[in-house]
Amino acid sequence: MSSPILKLIAQRIALGLLLLFAVSVLIFVGTQILPGDVAQSILGQSATAESLANLREALGLNDPAYIRYFKWLGGILTGNLGTALSSGQDIASAIGGRLWNTLFLAFWAAVVSVPLAIGLGLLAVRYRNGFVDKLISGLALASTSLPEFFIGYLLVYFFAVQWQIFPGISTVYDGMPFLERMKAIALPATALTLVVLAHMMRMTRAAILNVMQSAYIETAELKGLSPFEIIRKHAFPNAIAPVVNVVMLNLAYLIVGVVVVEVIFVYPGMGQYLVDHVAKRDVPVVQAVGLIFAAVYITLNMIADIAAILANPRLRHPK
Repeated sequence: MSSPILKLIAQRIALGLLLLFAVSVLIFVGTQILPGDVAQSILGQSATAESLANLREALGLNDPAYIRYFKWLGGILTGNLGTALSSGQDIASAIGGRLWNTLFLAFWAAVVSVPLAIGLGLLAVRYRNGFVDKLISGLALASTSLPEFFIGYLLVYFFAVQWQIFPGISTVYDGMPFLERMKAIALPATALTLVVLAHMMRMTRAAILNVMQSAYIETAELKGLSPFEIIRKHAFPNAIAPVVNVVMLNLAYLIVGVVVVEVIFVYPGMGQYLVDHVAKRDVPVVQAVGLIFAAVYITLNMIADIAAILANPRLRHPK
């Protein structure tokens, strides 16, 4: 691997770490300026001044903000996410199962959406400006225009209420048989698939069409290759970098953008856990979940950028 590529990768990793540090500061500051008193929300309105003062001291709320931030950051770096104020439960233990549930849901949504989006993008390019292209693009535009909650409620209404094919509430638990778990996540996974499918398909189509304007594509046409062979052998391999970038961005969205979908289907994942504790004003939980979401999003974006660097032939084969 050449030195320029290693330098670009190192710069991208350093930028990702710096960005994650900046996001941690924003998350901490954002939770600290929320209105209300954490101690008051825990003990209730009937709490005495003495009990409130004791709890603030125990929680370290009397320390300066920068000291509380570095204590929190130090705990994060050592794997200690803190304790939930509302339940006294260790946050890392509570998040473990829920993070697995969210990753499981996002994984199966990606398994369906990524190959389908790339296949539809290739099909749209093959029949560009024809009926098939216009149909696929029209359906993609309609899907993009619909918000997640609307798609979710439509799926619940038809598949759970009217036809009763899948459950409207996605209840999963440890030790649940695989097929039952797949049936439980069918509707939320479909909602997530429809949300990201259109964007990936449209960007795949655009990336390949951009490559189709190149001179070597015209040479391939003059050689008598079929349109699909030209797309498969020449256009798509050279459009792989932007396609990978788009796929990674949408995979990041599948993980961090599941909040609305999980709430609609009452799915026990990270999004539902976050919403439940925002309502309770459980600051340590909100900080931990927010930072995990940010870390996942930044990491996947960083992988996308590194993949684009590695896929760039001008960097891999410099003159």
